[in-house]
Amino acid sequence: MLRSLGQRPVTGSDEDPRITELRTAVSRLRRELAAHPAEFPDRAIAEDELAALAAMATGGIPEIPRLRSSLLLIAGAIGSVSALSRGLSGVRQAVDLFGETPRP
Repeated sequence: MLRSLGQRPVTGSDEDPRITELRTAVSRLRRELAAHPAEFPDRAIAEDELAALAAMATGGIPEIPRLRSSLLLIAGAIGSVSALSRGLSGVRQAVDLFGETPRP
């Protein structure tokens, strides 16, 4: 009911909802990647960058350029694995919540 009114449920936490979304999306993609049976050349890169995103999500508001850089590396590493596209899309949407990279 709350979502139909555009409101979020109260969780009792003062945590930024963008951080929660990022943490959830990264966790989901990490699980999907761990369960994916096929090996592919850039799997280690994807795992490393997902670990970096997870660390950023626990350390407060992450730096937007670093978020986007990690997203690009992950997309490049697993972009051709169609079974992981939904999880990758979730991470992209979570990163997009932080807005655009500031221009100099």
